[in-house]
Amino acid sequence: MKTKIIGAFILLYTLGANAQSITESDLKDIRSTFTATPATKAIQNVLTTNENIKSLALNRDLQGQIDHYFKYRVSVKGITDQKSSGRCWMFTSMNVMRPLAMEKYGLDKFDFSHNYLYFWDLFEKSNLFLENIITTSKTSLDDRAVNEYFKTPVGDGGVWNLYFNAAEKYGVVPQDVMPETAHSNNTSQFVKILNERLRKGGYDLREMTTNGKKTSDLRQQKKAILADVYRILALCLGEPPTTFTWRYKDKKGDVKELKNYTPKQFYNDIKPENYTPENYIMIMNDPTREYYKMYEIQNNRNTVEGINWTYLNLPTEDIKKAALSSIKANEPMYASCDVGKQSNRETGVLDPKMYDYESLFGVKLEMEKKARILTQQSGSTHAMTLIGCDVDENDKPVKWEFENSWGETAGNKGYLTFTDSWFNEYLFRVVIERKYLDAKAIESLKQKPIQLPIWDYMN
Repeated sequence: MKTKIIGAFILLYTLGANAQSITESDLKDIRSTFTATPATKAIQNVLTTNENIKSLALNRDLQGQIDHYFKYRVSVKGITDQKSSGRCWMFTSMNVMRPLAMEKYGLDKFDFSHNYLYFWDLFEKSNLFLENIITTSKTSLDDRAVNEYFKTPVGDGGVWNLYFNAAEKYGVVPQDVMPETAHSNNTSQFVKILNERLRKGGYDLREMTTNGKKTSDLRQQKKAILADVYRILALCLGEPPTTFTWRYKDKKGDVKELKNYTPKQFYNDIKPENYTPENYIMIMNDPTREYYKMYEIQNNRNTVEGINWTYLNLPTEDIKKAALSSIKANEPMYASCDVGKQSNRETGVLDPKMYDYESLFGVKLEMEKKARILTQQSGSTHAMTLIGCDVDENDKPVKWEFENSWGETAGNKGYLTFTDSWFNEYLFRVVIERKYLDAKAIESLKQKPIQLPIWDYMN
């Protein structure tokens, strides 16, 4: 009985003394607003017998109105498939690099080994998690940062800076050198096991601190935990090579060979000369924060020594101008967006009015981008390569194109077309060469980034 009283007090304190329950009068008024008119009854009949709400809300006025032709388009070839994994950020980062590799080696088709870099990404994320646990080993488990670490020790997700960190440290290899496995293509099961081992390891490290062990003892234990991590990764993904020999056939039909190459040699051979965070800038449209300011999300990286997720916040129109300049120069870009919103996966077309849920349900749903972000209704969920733009007679964008990583059967043969109005609402990030930014944006890059916590809503 005493426990119930305490529980009721906590609930009352959480809700506030003036919180109100639904009264009979309230319920009567609310029920009266639902009138079973013939039209309402017809909609109810349809919705109670068809579970696919999305298909019922499809806006027929838009169908066939948006084509897949573009005045400006980067020269790309081939579609990748991340399968059942969250490695879109890695695929996108590598898809930006693929044309460079194809040009260097004279290839008609090419892909990197995503499995190779995925191994090292998870290995490094494991080390970063354990280091964070050691650093906070005397801090309460209720601490928000500690809670965030244990919630997801490692995972598939990421952004461009994680690719940069891992590739700079470990290099990259062709797909044939370390092919995909069942678990790199379908990651959920083995990642759960990996996280179970890491949570146990993290808890043990905290217990060692409680028992008076020195930091050197904790780091020795960390090394043993990482040996288990390596074992899990090697069993599920295969062991990554330190050197490799790659035989390939160029587009002329000649067989060629790279012998005893290291992954870092291969990476350095295909990356642009100026491929650094100082020259490739992540620009973001986040209307909840001040524009022309630099922001850095703390501890959002995969390697201890790597760079955090850092971005310049810009108005959408500035991002569009820069992106169009890059496309005109035949340079693809890493981009990310809220791909699930108003997206027709069958036709590969995205538009803010693609699905009319408001008319179907007779309720108001529209929110501005700022409100959607703050209420967690919208956020960046998927990375793709930005490669195309179609314009009107005044060279003003009307639609854009993504190269996706869901295989050739998704969308328009693997590509997605999105209208300029969809860009405004649901595109968030682009990584672009600084030379395509205007003078005001370049000047803004000199600022010291404003620090954001690891649990930031844009993370």
